[in-house]
Amino acid sequence: MSNVPEDLRYTADHEWARLEGGRIRIGITDYAQDALGDVVFVQLPEPGTRVDAGASFSEVESTKSVSDVYAPVDGTIVEVNGALADAPQRLNEDPYGDGWICTIEPVDAASYEALMTAHDYGQLIDG
Repeated sequence: MSNVPEDLRYTADHEWARLEGGRIRIGITDYAQDALGDVVFVQLPEPGTRVDAGASFSEVESTKSVSDVYAPVDGTIVEVNGALADAPQRLNEDPYGDGWICTIEPVDAASYEALMTAHDYGQLIDG
């Protein structure tokens, strides 16, 4: 079974979201990084970019494939994890910590609550 921290919210596209002082930090889940295999490149979004929930804003390239990363909420990207440019493997090693991708200033902070709970996401991936 994959690691699904209880304190995060999730999307059906395998992104996680963590509310931090009104902003939402985003990454890909342990399940997603495991399915991707060894991550070799992360295309980081530009700070200041406006994103729509469900729209692709980033790509993660692995030895197996290239996958889109989708915004869990509407908002503006305010911070990106520049360390991934030199160390994309952090997505594999620490998907919920050092492997975060970006932080979004949400249009509506309540949209976070509409994301999947750990229980719901666990049911999705465990079938």
